[in-house]
Amino acid sequence: MQFHLQVQGSAGPHTVAIDAASEAEAIRQAARNGWRVLAVAGAQDAAAANAPAAGLRKQPFPLLQFSQEMLALLEAGLNLGEAMATLHNKEARGSTRATLAAIRLSLQHGKSFSDTLADFPAIFPDIYVATVHAAERSGNLPEALARFVAYQLQFDAIRKKLVAAAIYPTMLLVVGTLVTLFLLGYVVPKFSVVYESSGREIPWMSQMLLAFGQTLAGHPWLCLGALLTVTGAVAAGLGNAALRARLVLAILRLPVLAAKAAEFRLARFYRALSLLLHAGIPLSKALAMTTAMLLPAQQQQLLQTRRAVEQGLAFSTALEQNALATPVAQSLLKVGENTGRLGDMLERSAKFHDEEFARWVDWASRLLEPLLMTLIGVVIGGVVVLMYMPIFELAGSLS
Repeated sequence: MQFHLQVQGSAGPHTVAIDAASEAEAIRQAARNGWRVLAVAGAQDAAAANAPAAGLRKQPFPLLQFSQEMLALLEAGLNLGEAMATLHNKEARGSTRATLAAIRLSLQHGKSFSDTLADFPAIFPDIYVATVHAAERSGNLPEALARFVAYQLQFDAIRKKLVAAAIYPTMLLVVGTLVTLFLLGYVVPKFSVVYESSGREIPWMSQMLLAFGQTLAGHPWLCLGALLTVTGAVAAGLGNAALRARLVLAILRLPVLAAKAAEFRLARFYRALSLLLHAGIPLSKALAMTTAMLLPAQQQQLLQTRRAVEQGLAFSTALEQNALATPVAQSLLKVGENTGRLGDMLERSAKFHDEEFARWVDWASRLLEPLLMTLIGVVIGGVVVLMYMPIFELAGSLS
């Protein structure tokens, strides 16, 4: 974002334009240049001068892409400043370009890369900043970035598999619901007119179905409004991050999913812990930094684990006592403690559980699809049978 600042300098009051991620960052940049800020025109005022850009929606910072490109440039032989300049010059998205410009300027003023990234907590998570900070001390930033890229790619692969597995069942439910509503709102009322003109008694279940269909046909706009309201509410709920997170947590508490969800969280915990240990961060500090990946109850267990480790208890034993170690992880971590390869064994544990979770997702999706098709077939078939039941009874009486 671009900010117009009224500043006081050696040449007197004047206006400068500064690209920054926030107003506070723009003021800091002005202060570093020796200017005293008198007034600030916000990003909206600056965007109004550029009409085509004013209607663009701000995009999130592509952290994974940034890490991959930075890794490629560093491995090609560029230093950090040259790599940042290259990324800034090739970026076309306004918000991302402003963030890169702020990072580049901070590096030019002598600030370390990790401290610069820490100024953007909404973009760079604590694990990322800590990994970079440890890599700066060891002088191996490319290796740290490579490990983070591998960590993020593995998580994204699992997330994409979940999304892909949910698409087909969702489409089945939507199509089945629309077909059922069409039968109830259009076809059933046509049959009700025929049965009313015949003057014969019809079964009570068919009467209920016909009455429901006539109600839908008699208030089409009300029913359409209700359908659109429900659809809008679902879309708004899915678009709201807080509501979506609550919905996901509620679904993951179901008896069938709770155990697998717990294993998935532990796998993410193991992988993040492995990333931090490979970066050279002490175990106790790494445990504190990975707390946010677990549920509140598990966070308390992790706090007890950390205290036990600080008191000298073996890490694998502390995890086992606090129910944070799966049987596979327990065996692998004992090997890692004996061989001094705890980070590698944590990575192996995460990989084992990720592969097991991927197989379970495939199995569950293959089982869920025929179950949904069966359910939709029963509903639609039930509507059709109830519509034709009076005709069946009439044919039976004639015979």
